[in-house]
Amino acid sequence: MLKEKRRGGFKMKTNGNVVLITGGSAGIGHALAEKFLQANNKVIITGRNEEKLLEVKEKYHEIIIEAADSSNESDLTMLAEKYQDVNILINNAGVQYNYVFNEENDAPALIKDEFSINLIGPLLLIKYFLPNLISKKEAAIINVSSGLGLVPKQSAPVYCASKAGLHMFSKSLRYQLESTNIKLFEIIPPLVDTKMTEGRGKGKITAEQLTDEFWRSFKKDKYEIQIGKVKLLHQINRFLPALAEKIMKGELYKTEKNLVR
Repeated sequence: MLKEKRRGGFKMKTNGNVVLITGGSAGIGHALAEKFLQANNKVIITGRNEEKLLEVKEKYHEIIIEAADSSNESDLTMLAEKYQDVNILINNAGVQYNYVFNEENDAPALIKDEFSINLIGPLLLIKYFLPNLISKKEAAIINVSSGLGLVPKQSAPVYCASKAGLHMFSKSLRYQLESTNIKLFEIIPPLVDTKMTEGRGKGKITAEQLTDEFWRSFKKDKYEIQIGKVKLLHQINRFLPALAEKIMKGELYKTEKNLVR
């Protein structure tokens, strides 16, 4: 019956939800928090920097803040146990390191950090929240991946691999959840003007522009949400994959810096 409702056009409600956003103190996560607050939802944000969380709390008194590290499993289990009323879980926290793999002495630590935050953390958090989400009448998981999970760039191989993993996981888990009350959305951003992309590339969109585009798709239950220039990258990769690879490798006009997050 639930599956029939989904296919019959049943839409995810956009207000009256309890939303938890990882990495919600800045960038995309902060913009998502603002959007859900404006739509009359209860919002909880997490982050590693307590000072930044307090700054958000000062601006939005109604928001709930929780210092938590997405790479720390005990923090993830704490979130699932403490916030059992959550019905929308947003995995947004992410980190990107750009380096030459063979020349970086700190590569082992950087590899662990990127995979822990970008892939392992989201998977574990989803696993811990699933029993509560399944018990809700209506629930959603929203994963923020990257256009670099579709076509990798030259300078961040580990980041690209972690986001490709999150992209494929999102597709596969969506299949498994089709007969449940949980909808799985994926936001696939282009290059967004955030602290993480500071000093890199041109033609960035703002986090607010990304959130506005996401919101339009979210209200329509569009599950895989390609934002901005990612739509173009997807089409190039679909019909001219060799060209997409050249672009992202930086062989054509160095345009990879202008396409994706």
